[in-house]
Formats: sequence, structure tokens, C-alpha cells
Amino acid sequence: MALPRKNKTNIGVIGLGIIGTRVASGLRKAGFQSFVWNRTPRPVPNFLGSAAEVAEMCEIIQLFVADGAAVLETIDAMQPALTNRHIIVCNATIGLEATLEAAKKTRLLGSAFLDAPFTGSKGAAEKQQLVYYVGGDEEVFLRAKPALEASSKAILRIGVIGQAAVIKVVTNLISATTAQTLAEALAIVKKAGIRPEALGHAIELNAMRSGVTDLKLPKMIDGDYEPHFSVKHMAKDVNLGLSLAQSMGLQVPATSCVGGALGAAIAKGWGELDYAALAKAYDDSSPRKAMSEGGVS
Repeated sequence: MALPRKNKTNIGVIGLGIIGTRVASGLRKAGFQSFVWNRTPRPVPNFLGSAAEVAEMCEIIQLFVADGAAVLETIDAMQPALTNRHIIVCNATIGLEATLEAAKKTRLLGSAFLDAPFTGSKGAAEKQQLVYYVGGDEEVFLRAKPALEASSKAILRIGVIGQAAVIKVVTNLISATTAQTLAEALAIVKKAGIRPEALGHAIELNAMRSGVTDLKLPKMIDGDYEPHFSVKHMAKDVNLGLSLAQSMGLQVPATSCVGGALGAAIAKGWGELDYAALAKAYDDSSPRKAMSEGGVS
């Protein structure tokens, strides 16, 4: 049975990957009429024939596509239908340069633009618990806010367009480097003949504990790399961070190292796996002779 429609505004969702599919579902649960499109057809409600058809049906359109090129292509595809009633909400992680270019292109077409990348993976999206970082005009944000609230637990106003994009990239750099050092630590623990679970117990009572360690260490221990956020997408975001740092004349050695590790993972065919698969680089390591009872302190 269809849910009663509580909100009269139609919301479009373009890009039906892990997150976009679940955001569209959350919008329907919240009582919005949600129309969707994806390059590859999906058997989901209100799937339309093109991005332009989504723009014809919806005045607020959320983009969950893969990268900056896809965002710009999607805006071009919607061009015939875009008017001054439309808001393009860029939820993709595309970095500063592409965000500013997409905003300029949208404005030239007479429509409004909101810079609104998110944090949260599959589980958060399923529970409508994403966190959005938002950059843009207050009036535009207030118009789009009800749609963002339907799939989130928090919305953080960052500043002007482009600033939210930067915050999203740098927080992903922290996640990537945390996962890499976690994989290295786990490999050392295993090589030392220590139960992997002991590392988890130690981290629980350590100041360096984080959401990333809580989420990724159990996956690494179990060898469970079902994608929540893929290696290829994290590599894309790390490369955005490297480019941004280079443009500012900054040296970022930790980011450079994890970028290399992610690139190596992709070369081994692990691009579609969760980025916890950074631990797979150590899968062939066997424990050394167990430490003596005396050990070291």
C-alpha cells in the first residue's frame, strides 16, 4: 500500500548506487514523491527515462553520481528542463574545483545550487542517518532542507559553496589514513602471534578509538569486504585531497602514502570492495613464533 503523501514538493534523485537508492527510499518514507534516474536502469519506484525527465517532474534534485565529470554531464543532460524554480543539490564528493564549476554552470542556466556532500555509508543511509555538510545561500538551503532532513540525522552549515566540498574531502583523508594504519597494526599483531581480537579490546579503551576503527577493524579481522564505501571511491577522494593540497603548496605525506596503497589495491582488482580491503595486502602474512611469556613491556 502506498504511503500517504505528506509533502507536496517532488524530489529527484539521480545516481542509484549504495546511497542514492536508500536516500530515495527515505524520501518516500518521509512522504515525498521521489522520481529517480540512473545510467543503468533499476527496478525501483518512479524510475524515469532520463535526467531531463527528472528535472521536468522535480524542483529539487539530489545528485549521488560518481564524480565531477558525472555531475557536469548530468547538469548538461537536465539543461532543457532547468528553470529558476530548480535547486541542484550536489551530494557527490567531487572536490572544490568541480563543485565551483558545477555551481557556475547551474547558475548560468538560471537554477540554484547547493554544495551538500555527506558522511555515512550504507547502514547510515538505510536508517536515514546521514550527515550533510552544506555550503550555499541560506534561502536555497532552507528550501532544500526538508529533503535533506528526510535522509539525515544532522545537517552542518559550513559556509559558502565549495567549503562543504573541502570539509568532505579532508574528513575522508582522515578515514583513509586511519584504515591504512589500522590494517598495518592488525598485520603486526597477527605476525606477533597475538589474537586479533586483543587489538580490538585495546582500541576500545584507547584515546585513538574512532568510528572508523569501530566499523573497519571487525571487517578486517573477518575478511568481510562487502562494499559500504568502496576502495575506488575512497581512492578518488584521496586523489581530490592530493590535488587540493598541491594547489595550495602543501606537503601531505600521509595522504600520499594512503593514495599509493589504494592505487595498489585497485591494481590488484579490489576496487569494488570496501576500503577495509586495505588489510588484504597483508592476508598472506603468517604469524611468527609466539612471543615468550616474559615478553616486553
